Formats: sequence, structure tokens, C-alpha cells
Amino acid sequence: MLRYDSIPNTILSIGENLRHNPYNIVKMFEETVADYCGSKYAVSTDNCTDALLLCCEYLNVEEVIIPARTYLSVPQSIMHAGGIVKFKDYRWKGIYQLEPYPIWDAAKRFTSGMYIPGSFMCLSFHIKKHLKIGKGGMILTDDADAAAWFRKGRYEGRGEVMYHEDDIEINGWNAYMTPEQAARGLMLMQNYPEHVKDLPEKPFYRDLREFTLFEDIEVVD
Repeated sequence: MLRYDSIPNTILSIGENLRHNPYNIVKMFEETVADYCGSKYAVSTDNCTDALLLCCEYLNVEEVIIPARTYLSVPQSIMHAGGIVKFKDYRWKGIYQLEPYPIWDAAKRFTSGMYIPGSFMCLSFHIKKHLKIGKGGMILTDDADAAAWFRKGRYEGRGEVMYHEDDIEINGWNAYMTPEQAARGLMLMQNYPEHVKDLPEKPFYRDLREFTLFEDIEVVD
């Protein structure tokens, strides 16, 4: 496994990997993030929204409680997975749980040792987040079976690169991180600090009940 503190020794190999086996770069970045955050596995996606969708699909969610003020793609991910969204009025900082499931939206947190054992934590590498790749997401987990499912789910249900030898068993999505995104992530991790504060609460998200799509969603205590 690539260790977080060994990144400077790996940067010289990025160009070589991009030429000969570009998806090695994605694996290197995943291992780096897993080591940094303290999870056994990290599965990259093209954004945090798809990370949440994969988790919701894997757990076959039903009723899911989330804060009324969050990014609008969160309830949309739940709905796309066949779940029923319910809102709760509260302010959160850094992360929050998609109750009662062990799924955490961690788009505003990226710091050493942040992983919560037994959870699925979804990260964002948007340009406005901590690790500013521009686009990209990640699922942190300690569940080997879930990690294997996520890896296939992000690649239309197939193997990671070549699919003509695989049997397609799940109906997946086109939701994978590109080697170019992963290469930028590895380079940014060279100088990324060990302990980082959560992103500030303000400006906070708009109340989603103000949108027509969500105006009839039930609010719970």
C-alpha cells in the first residue's frame, strides 16, 4: 500500500504510469487517501454525489433523514436510489449522517484519521472543498464486499479497465475518477497538512424546502 508519508517518492512515477497503465494512478490515489483518513479502503468516484448514490443503492435505502439545509444533490441521490427523503431542521458542521444508515456526507471535511469505523464516508474534491482537484469524490469504508461492489458500480458494473472478460452482474453507472484527476490529487497531497479544520459553516446552504421539488417533503423532529 502506498503510504501517505511516501508520496514524494511516487510523484516521479506518475508520468510513467499515465503512459503505460494509467489506472494505477487512481489506485495510488485511493490508497493514499485511505491511509491518510484511516480507512481500510477508499473507492474513487467522479464526484461526491455519485459516491452518495452508490452508497444508497448498495444499502437499498428506504426512509432517509437529512438536514433541510444541504446541497440539493443529496436528496436527489436518495430519490434516484428509490428512497424517501425526510428533512430535519438543524445546523451541522463538516459532516452529517444520512440517518439511520451508516452513510456520512463528509464533503466539508478532509483531515487525518477522520474515518468513522463501520461507516461509508463520502468525500468531495470539488474546487471549493479542501483538496481542490476540481472534480472528484471518494467513498471510505472498512467493508471489503462493499468496496468491491462500489468499484464495479462506478464502472457500469464491469471490471476497472477491460470488461470483455467479465460477467456483468449489477446495473452500474459511469461514475469513475479519471487518471488525470487522480494524478492531480496525488500531487496536491504532497503538501497537504496532517490536521485541517472543517470548512466554515457560512455561507450555509439554502433551505431545500424553498425548491418546488422538495416543498412537500415531511419534516421530522
